[in-house]
Amino acid sequence: MTAGRTVIGNSRDWCTPAKYVQAVRRVLGEIHLDPCSNEWSIVGAKSEWKLPDTDGLGQAWNFPTIYVNPPYGSDQTRGTRILDWLRKCSEAYEEFGSEVVALIPIAANTRHWKLYVWPSAASICFLYDTRLRFLVEGRDDGKGAPMACAAIYWGLNKPRFADVFREHGAVVDLDNIALPENEKQPKLQLVINVKRTA
Repeated sequence: MTAGRTVIGNSRDWCTPAKYVQAVRRVLGEIHLDPCSNEWSIVGAKSEWKLPDTDGLGQAWNFPTIYVNPPYGSDQTRGTRILDWLRKCSEAYEEFGSEVVALIPIAANTRHWKLYVWPSAASICFLYDTRLRFLVEGRDDGKGAPMACAAIYWGLNKPRFADVFREHGAVVDLDNIALPENEKQPKLQLVINVKRTA
């Protein structure tokens, strides 16, 4: 659950709105993994990991395509934060060549953006929805989230991500990002020799 999300409810099960699920499917094709799913999710990934049965952070994300709508705040029980989910997104891309899309709040000055978005993601779509309406326990209750959100893409097909997500916001290619000198990390160069079946 997130600090922002508690403003409009105490549910831990905030689901991605249908228009963004459709956009993610247009980018990724079949979604092979949703590592932080719940019983109301409409993502329909081939593998859906749900707490408490399966802790997605404790598993290897060796899947061709992954969609992540992570818990936005701290999980006091497990001692995890959104930073842990974004680390796994970045690692899945770097280690396994996974294509990953994550829906997260825009917090460009935070540690998780500095470590796992700016230096390693391929593209960002800053969503135009000023109050994104998550599905709360599977229903649109008409209330918008109190934070602005972005779709983050790790992968090699930036043109497709841009073509699809430009309908929903401003898409930024991060190839030539200029990071502050004291935080500069080289953009990760990924070479993949993986054959994937359709």
